[in-house]
Amino acid sequence: MLKVGLTGGIGAGKSEVSRLLVGHGAVLIDADRIAREVVAPGTPGLAAVTEAFGSEVLAADGSLDRPKLGSIVFADPEKLAVLNSIVHPLVGSRSRELESSAAGDAVVVHDVPLLAENGLAPLYDVVVVVDAATETQLDRLTRLRGMTEEDARARMAAQATREKRLEIADIVIDNDVPLDALQRRVGEVWADLVRRAQSSGSNERKASSK
Repeated sequence: MLKVGLTGGIGAGKSEVSRLLVGHGAVLIDADRIAREVVAPGTPGLAAVTEAFGSEVLAADGSLDRPKLGSIVFADPEKLAVLNSIVHPLVGSRSRELESSAAGDAVVVHDVPLLAENGLAPLYDVVVVVDAATETQLDRLTRLRGMTEEDARARMAAQATREKRLEIADIVIDNDVPLDALQRRVGEVWADLVRRAQSSGSNERKASSK
């Protein structure tokens, strides 16, 4: 098994890259999706978030009002740290469960938005960073996601800098390119990951035979 950490700044296009990798055969473990699951109604995660931030972060149906919570934590690093201390251990536990169920020769891609911020690079065999210029991120967040420029900049500022992400990258995917160019680059990266997985598997078999 090859464990790949996939990350990138908000608006960099990481979701598109993960979708393309799945199309090639990757097993995807999406931290954002899991983060939603662990704070679903009735979960201990949601109870802990409500205790920390109050009932005002709940929607009328009892689910987490994510935009409301986001407006609170992304403008306050201390509150963001509190939220992360609740959610991240739950996400980590569930991610390990999913990883353990993957095939032994799989390329398992962990889609982790805050990989750089939380110092998680050592957990993975390979770190892939999806990179885009700050101006590109801002344009995508305001034009495609409907964020205000102020909100978009606050969310970008709450993440690691572009430079910090690139420092931990084993592989960089430039997403300041047309879709067809991105597809070609992801195809190249996939071929590289498969070679690494095969090499890793071969080394493990040699070690076990000694």
